Amino acid sequence: MNGVAESALARQLADLMATVLDVSHVEVHDVQRLSGGASRETWAFDVEHAAGVESLILRRAPTADGDGGLMLLEAAALREAARAGVPAPEVLAAEADPAVLDAPFLVMRRVSGETIARRILREEAFADVRPRLADQCGAILGALHTMDPTALPGAPEVDVLTDLRATFEAADVASPALELALRWLAANRPEQSRRTVVHGDFRHGNLIIDPDGVRAVLDWERVHIGDPMEDLGWLCVRAWRFGAQLPVGGFGRYEDLFAAYERASGYRVDPRVVGWWELYGTVQWGVTCITQADRHLSGAERSVELIAIGRRLCEQEHDCLDFLRHRRSA
Repeated sequence: MNGVAESALARQLADLMATVLDVSHVEVHDVQRLSGGASRETWAFDVEHAAGVESLILRRAPTADGDGGLMLLEAAALREAARAGVPAPEVLAAEADPAVLDAPFLVMRRVSGETIARRILREEAFADVRPRLADQCGAILGALHTMDPTALPGAPEVDVLTDLRATFEAADVASPALELALRWLAANRPEQSRRTVVHGDFRHGNLIIDPDGVRAVLDWERVHIGDPMEDLGWLCVRAWRFGAQLPVGGFGRYEDLFAAYERASGYRVDPRVVGWWELYGTVQWGVTCITQADRHLSGAERSVELIAIGRRLCEQEHDCLDFLRHRRSA
């Protein structure tokens, strides 16, 4: 975005935040588009007023006709998460009407820390906390799954496997590995033990981490009602290990994640059920690689990031086959 457009956004934000903070005058500084995220814009900015300077984050739909209902659902999820004891940024404003900032949006307080997985997994600053992260994630997910579904009006409750199959078939891309994995998932589907709020994207990149641990859980745009084991399996998908060997986000062991979750939730974890969801997550990410690439290849949205994601399909196909090979030899 050019400087003129950023200045226009700064003026819009100043008007908005004066109302939100109930102050007579606001100045907005350092408006910066942050990298990452293929479905929402993320902006950092500072607000200066009589009481001081506040650092905030704007999450905005990429177009004026973006789904405002989903933006309001994400804001509701963040508020309910904080109530349930999940570390989450404080939401200051959320709006479905594009007239305010040219697209649906939410504004929240900025939380300091790191989201880039390769730094968290490799830098010395995180060496002491890495062995504790699986435990922390288990405890956070245990709290997350106590969130009140009625506080999230409009949160979808769908058959995720049926939806995944439909998305794969609509993409019309041949992938024998994903097809084989989908058939295995359908034939070996576990019964759903509980119905809870599910984050849907609990992984590296959506966790703010500092040397003391997890500071905040971000990006609730895929929140829904379903099987809580989906969140545990998704965290363990190999793609979110970023080259590290340990199965839980590259930083921890299954045993630590499961034990912490059981302590926090009071529910026992069946590792085989989590394994089913881990394979489901691998297929889901593979299908997402296909659909993200198509956004670029179709000409709908030219993006190096989208096509780079698309190239990762082969990794998910390998991981599906590797999973199935080990299951059959077990």
